[in-house]
Amino acid sequence: MPFLSQTRLFGAAFLFLLLAPLARADTLKITSNPSGATVEIDGLEAGTTPYAQDLPGGYFHKTKTSLGARLEHAMVARVSLAGYITKEIPLTNGPMRWISLNGRSQGEYWLFKTDHFHVELEAVATTFTGGVTAKLASGAVAELAPPLSVEELVQRARPAVVLLKGAEKAGSGFFVTDTGVIVTNAHVARGEQTLVAGLSGGQQVQAKVVYIDSDLDIALAKVEGEGLPHLALADAGNVQQGESVVAIGNPGDALPFSVTKGIVSAIGRFAVAGPGTWIQTDTPMNPGNSGGPLLNLRGEVIGINTQKLVKEGVQGIGFALSATDLLEVLRRFYPGIAAAAAPQAPKGLGSIEIASDPDSAEIWVDGKFIGNTPSTLKLSIGPHLILLKAEGYADWQRQVEILKDSKATLSGTLNAKK
Repeated sequence: MPFLSQTRLFGAAFLFLLLAPLARADTLKITSNPSGATVEIDGLEAGTTPYAQDLPGGYFHKTKTSLGARLEHAMVARVSLAGYITKEIPLTNGPMRWISLNGRSQGEYWLFKTDHFHVELEAVATTFTGGVTAKLASGAVAELAPPLSVEELVQRARPAVVLLKGAEKAGSGFFVTDTGVIVTNAHVARGEQTLVAGLSGGQQVQAKVVYIDSDLDIALAKVEGEGLPHLALADAGNVQQGESVVAIGNPGDALPFSVTKGIVSAIGRFAVAGPGTWIQTDTPMNPGNSGGPLLNLRGEVIGINTQKLVKEGVQGIGFALSATDLLEVLRRFYPGIAAAAAPQAPKGLGSIEIASDPDSAEIWVDGKFIGNTPSTLKLSIGPHLILLKAEGYADWQRQVEILKDSKATLSGTLNAKK
């Protein structure tokens, strides 16, 4: 055999041996219990579980040469099935620097964490128990008399706020049901299966991440328990520009469960911050406050503290994602929360002062939660059904007729349940 031909043959064989490992494909598998769940990868529907796809071996382990196929972006899968909580799975680790054999940087790459991801799907009905308390925008305007002092507000709300810690990040959150459902930001929970929840009393419990919204910066976690302190929500229709607000959270490098105070600077859409309705506030916020509650002086959550505008020469601009957006997420699991009605200008108003024995009973007007006694309500003229509720007591109700510019009083005595 001529020398030249032998050289070419040897070169071809060497090239084959070099590229053979690169041509080998590994299989990405995603399974779930129960099976038949829809798999979306990076927002695109890919199939159903059990799902399998052959991918270049360089996606799973670094190849020895820059000629090998490599994954140049992060990948996230969402696994969803009707009646079960959707799970979001970060599939990759990275970015890592690709350094060739000659020491030159070839850019960044990501690797799959494993070749098989398994998801145990949890039924919505067994996870989202309890109920959510919410004040929705309507023709009725509630004016609790008087608003709480900041000291009293903090004393009531602080036990419902939690410090959340993941593997590499920390933030804040708050209980929204007495059965342990915690609200926080998606950027606090993303990439975590569980978070350590620190309570204001010093206890630490495991919080399982049960839902991450793919569009809004909202996540839900769950701890085991009952009778936990929790906060009521008030949608954006009840928020007034200029009203005083309080933030409770856990800013990094500072004492936990810190309190800051400010006002509502503006309310509306703000595309730079992201989708949803945003409440702009001058309330001081810092990293670690993310996911904590922004409260009005009635102790209701009007927003989730989410981000701060960091720009040279700009001070005192923070943003909270409104409780209206949170309610839209919670309605997926608590359909009993009525949709917020658009406020309508009443043809006439009257006021009614409502008290109860025992004190602090829930007030429901025409089937909508308004607040707690004692309260002074402004209601549109006409008939209204007033319902008072308190734990351990039988419900109390009266039909009242509101006249234009009238001022009425109503006191209900609730009977203890036997």
